[in-house]
Amino acid sequence: MNQSNPNSILTKATLLLVSTLTVMSGATIAPSLPAMQDYFASVENAALWVRLVLTVPALFIVIGSPIAGLIVDRLGRKPLLILSAVLYGFAGGSGYLLNSLFAILGGRALLGLAVAGVMVSATTLIADYYIGQARATFMGLQAAFMGLGGVLFLSVGGSIASASWRYPFLIYLFAWLLLALILISIYEPRRVNYAELPGGNKSEINAAIPVNLLILVYGVTTLSQVIFYLIPVQLPFYLRSLTNATPAQSGLAIAFCTLFSAFASLSYGKIKAKLDFVSILPVIFGFMGIGYGIIGLAGNYGLILLGLATAGLGLGLLMPNMTVWVSASVPDAVRGRALGGLSTALFLGQFLSPILTQPVSQNVGLGLTYAFSGALLLVLGIGFTLTKQQVIALTTVSKPVQ
Repeated sequence: MNQSNPNSILTKATLLLVSTLTVMSGATIAPSLPAMQDYFASVENAALWVRLVLTVPALFIVIGSPIAGLIVDRLGRKPLLILSAVLYGFAGGSGYLLNSLFAILGGRALLGLAVAGVMVSATTLIADYYIGQARATFMGLQAAFMGLGGVLFLSVGGSIASASWRYPFLIYLFAWLLLALILISIYEPRRVNYAELPGGNKSEINAAIPVNLLILVYGVTTLSQVIFYLIPVQLPFYLRSLTNATPAQSGLAIAFCTLFSAFASLSYGKIKAKLDFVSILPVIFGFMGIGYGIIGLAGNYGLILLGLATAGLGLGLLMPNMTVWVSASVPDAVRGRALGGLSTALFLGQFLSPILTQPVSQNVGLGLTYAFSGALLLVLGIGFTLTKQQVIALTTVSKPVQ
């Protein structure tokens, strides 16, 4: 393969397939949660522990992402991607064999570290290979591919979870099938090694890091993920109580949201060509807020699907916007760490979601929890519309970095 050509079809396909591993980490077993809770009913606080099976990888992604960012900036992108894919299959598939809820949680913790490595290395490679509009377009394509992968994994997971809650864990072995593609098609890009720079250059790079922008992006990402994860964590229980939905129906409902998210992600490149990063935020929170409001007020399965589709349109723009924003604004030498921080913010929100929302939903019910979340998102969207110029001034990068 010509190492100077990141536009190779095989390279692009490998990056897109590897990116699906991140969404697979949670989506695959979401439909299994009610049956898993029934199986481990004798375990004290089983309802909370089972929900943490879905979200505990997020905690270890939070821990692992900054470390992964350091590794990709100092030791390289490809070695970490290979190691992470090996660990991913081992840790993810372990739930099929383990018969202890806490042992399964241990396997999920290792899976989180693997996902951190996969996500940071793959996203940093994309930011390295492409610049400008090409980067925005490919980041949108990456998010869309993750969404379509989520549809596939959720649908398959929901179908086989009806036979046994253990079967979806086998889907994680898909990572091992990608190892040959990674070895053949991914090349290590030329880059600036931060550790080898003279002290003066390091000071210039540190001064060029847009701290205000990173605080805003990381904060908004964490909050949005706390709310987003109401769907994979709580929706199967909400649907079962509201419509007596089966695991397959729950999986299809979550996949429906993911499908519309993919449609929106495919359009991100075109949207970014017309709007700046800040102007896209009200669009994101507007769709998400309306969607969550519909979910919370719906009385049947069909209306919930409508709400999920609407919310998905906003979710599909969220991560491409945040990822491209960070990639385009930080110096090349610290890109891995900046994107590692974004991964930390993303999965911190996912981990905190059941911890923060479970007490609320127990007190007011899941319907009102979704409705309140929708209202909060709409307020955020209005806030960014009214303060657009102030946000742009606060987050402007003095020296744009490709």
